[in-house]
Amino acid sequence: MMLSAKSIGQAGIFIALLVILFSPLQLHSQSGNPLLKRVQDRLNLVKNYRAEGILITDVSFIKIPESKISVLFKNPDKFKIRKQEGIAIVPRGGVSINLNSLIGGKDFTAVDAGQSTVGGQPVAVVKLLPLDENSDIVLSTLYIDEQEAVVRKAKTTTKSNGSYEMQFTYNKFKQWGLPDKVIFLFDTKDYKLPKGVTMEYETGEQHASKPASGQGRIEIRYNSYIINEGIPDKEFE
Repeated sequence: MMLSAKSIGQAGIFIALLVILFSPLQLHSQSGNPLLKRVQDRLNLVKNYRAEGILITDVSFIKIPESKISVLFKNPDKFKIRKQEGIAIVPRGGVSINLNSLIGGKDFTAVDAGQSTVGGQPVAVVKLLPLDENSDIVLSTLYIDEQEAVVRKAKTTTKSNGSYEMQFTYNKFKQWGLPDKVIFLFDTKDYKLPKGVTMEYETGEQHASKPASGQGRIEIRYNSYIINEGIPDKEFE
């Protein structure tokens, strides 16, 4: 399929956005917290999956139409999104959209922080503190449904790209700890572009080296998962 220079440019910008936003979300917490261990035990049942879904973006400085996507995951951190147009999106180091990389490992320590609610449902609040002083992450807060042992929401504050939030909705795939919908919210004024990258506004010719202030939203709605049927490593290349 032939893509215009404008489409290729927007695709490249979108991939850069995903890399910068999602890569810092590889949160790893010590398994000493029993609630986190329950969540992780469920997620560990998923060794790999293929998923089909819809990608919806609402970001003022990028014109990206609603797209069908295919998602591949292989434990612990292989992850790829392929858009309908054949464009592959592979955030470096994996992406915590799959949740498996969100709470595994021992790079963070977990601290209980009381109770709260998400969408009217009671949740336990757990804060993750980085053990590495050079980590880009300053703090991440998880809102965990204790009854279902799933993460309902995660808020992350970073040194380089401000704060952002992930929201998870569960239904058909809850038994595996996999969400039906994931929403990413971030403040565009805190988003830092790679050097040399400019953004094209929806109004046409105008370009800028930094997006305007406002909230960006990226949503993935999963329609189906094929779980634990194996995926060759070469499909992630």
